[in-house]
Amino acid sequence: MPELHQSIAQHYHERTKYDPQTINAKNKGLDWSKQPVPFKEYKIGSVFDLKPYIQETLDVFAEKPDAQWWQRLSRLLFCSYGLTAKMPSMGNTVYLRAAPSAGGLYPAEVYLISRGTPLLPPGLYNYQCRTHSLMHYWESDVWQKLQEACLWHPSLESTQIALAITTVFYRSAWRYEDRAYRRIFLDTGHLLGNIELASAVTSYRPHLIGGFVDQAVNELLYIDPQLEGAIAVLPLADLLDIKQNLPTGRTTLPSATETDYPRIPDGELLSYFHFRTQIQPGTSGNLNLPEVRQDKSIEDKYNFPFCQKISTITKPIDWGEKLEGLEVTILKRRSTRAYRGEDLTFDELKALIDFTYQPQNYIDQGLDNSTDYFDLNLIQTFIAVSGIKGLDTGCYYYAPKAQELRQVRFKNFRRDLHFLCLGQELGRDAAAVLFHTADLKSAVAQYGDRVYRYLHMDAGHLGQRLNLAAIRLNLGVSGIGGFFDDQVNEVLGIPTDEAVLYITTLGRPR
Repeated sequence: MPELHQSIAQHYHERTKYDPQTINAKNKGLDWSKQPVPFKEYKIGSVFDLKPYIQETLDVFAEKPDAQWWQRLSRLLFCSYGLTAKMPSMGNTVYLRAAPSAGGLYPAEVYLISRGTPLLPPGLYNYQCRTHSLMHYWESDVWQKLQEACLWHPSLESTQIALAITTVFYRSAWRYEDRAYRRIFLDTGHLLGNIELASAVTSYRPHLIGGFVDQAVNELLYIDPQLEGAIAVLPLADLLDIKQNLPTGRTTLPSATETDYPRIPDGELLSYFHFRTQIQPGTSGNLNLPEVRQDKSIEDKYNFPFCQKISTITKPIDWGEKLEGLEVTILKRRSTRAYRGEDLTFDELKALIDFTYQPQNYIDQGLDNSTDYFDLNLIQTFIAVSGIKGLDTGCYYYAPKAQELRQVRFKNFRRDLHFLCLGQELGRDAAAVLFHTADLKSAVAQYGDRVYRYLHMDAGHLGQRLNLAAIRLNLGVSGIGGFFDDQVNEVLGIPTDEAVLYITTLGRPR
């Protein structure tokens, strides 16, 4: 029977850990005949083709306001989740997208909800990335239902369009089984990172909402909750419309914390956990959601005595005029498959960290200085340094508010990292490996079991900023969602109450 002092989130995390003693026994191989298709199709609906607007430059539409509006929306969607390459694989074609996904499975679906504008009739749209078009599959006024489902979040009062992100569970579970729930939210975090940055390029501001009545959003989108579930809503404020320049609002709501749950068989844990993290109908239906910002006054969590402290303050990465370099970087991003094993410079590492954690340094370039996350105060960052010129090998804690590295342990970790990353050479040959962690028990006490979603989406969001910064600097980068959980804490010497969420490897590509 489960330990009753553990929440279902903690139980899920423990159950889905990889362990060197059992991982081979659990590896049953893949049934390729059941590989899911990572695209959604509709037999009925009206198609809004976005391709003509992505193929033309902005100058072509200089005196055509309607066309400018369509081009901005087209670029936003394409840079967020559009198809950027085709690759042969196992006799089939793999379509790569702007946002990375574990195993190229792409569990996320992007929906657009229109309040009703002169150019976009009210109703529901699915972004068809394969054809870069919007499928208008429900023609009706649904905005009030969206407001009700999001408990009257203030960002929905003046905005005209919103994105809803869902996940099709089997697309990831086919390969990763119950542990797929982790990867689903990491992948969604990558997508949220793209939406945030692509919005800056196209003069939108996404307002992230993670607290909503799940059943109501699922019903609104007409999706089968057994197969697909809503996981984030993002009203898009048009920054060219002064009425839509809104203050940031609350991104999270707590869910219940469940400690009395039955014995759950393997293969059913993912779906059980998802349903138990939902915010139920009737929960604070008239809740007043205050305007809030992340508490910048909270100090960095770890301040180890007598450890070496090294400043990471540096010159920001240049993203080019009108963020043209950022758009190009998003579209050419690829996960690195192998590193040369060569060192990076400390300046390169500082630049990567600066873009990822210090958005206030990029206001002058037109980026948001108060990016929406769920709660970054819950996320901790440790960096295993194997080959950074000017920096001793070892494990460091990154203190984002102090903007400094604090050395936790002196050691060369290359051999250990190879082992921790399930024998992947990416871990061994990387110059640095970055770990996102969280005190899961403390996080659950604050937000309930739903916090598991928030933690992994935030980790993925940070990971995507690392991805793009690395590509801009012509460096290699690759995220890893499969690792020996407990052994990471042991090897790096980090606290045992830190649950490892995500790993990002950095180096010079081969």
